Amino acid sequence: MTEKDYLKDISDIKDIMNKSTRFLSLSGMSGILAGVYALIGVYIGYKLLSGYGTGYGGGTNVMPLVILEIVVLTVALVVALLSIITAFILTKKRAKKNNEKIWTPVSKQLLLHFIIPILTGGAFVLLLIYRGYYGLIAPTTLIFYGVALVSASKFTLSWVKYLGIMEIILGLLSFIFFGNGLLFWALGFGVLHIVYGTVMHFKEGN
Repeated sequence: MTEKDYLKDISDIKDIMNKSTRFLSLSGMSGILAGVYALIGVYIGYKLLSGYGTGYGGGTNVMPLVILEIVVLTVALVVALLSIITAFILTKKRAKKNNEKIWTPVSKQLLLHFIIPILTGGAFVLLLIYRGYYGLIAPTTLIFYGVALVSASKFTLSWVKYLGIMEIILGLLSFIFFGNGLLFWALGFGVLHIVYGTVMHFKEGN
């Protein structure tokens, strides 16, 4: 057996180990679309909030504030739901192409490590809303989302970890530059997702 054969065997073993410990069928295109959804949601939120002179511009919106808050939260939930549905559909399609099952022990671990910080962050955001600390929502969501990505990254592509770190940094910057939540949401959930999805799409071929 030649040195070339040994190297090929080592490469094959490494691929097998990666597939058994990491879920590799995440879709880059789903990241791009999630970013687009987020930018559309931020734009809608900006137009709604600008009517109240809340730092986003002056306007004459006569919608009751409590209704406005519900509408803005609904927009955010719709964006999140669309992103999840898109990610599931495209990831399932990618997994089928790779002859990989979408529901495996590894993907279950990925989901578990992702969803615990997300649910914790979601509960914390609800408490912030209850207390009326609306300015803390954007930094909090970015940080908890980043923590969730870093936590789940050990079970999938390394790109996810770097995305998570950048989301955390943006969340901390959002605390420093307080009052610019929509801008940091656009950067974190919009621009970063599009950049991450584009890079992963061309680098990983998905």
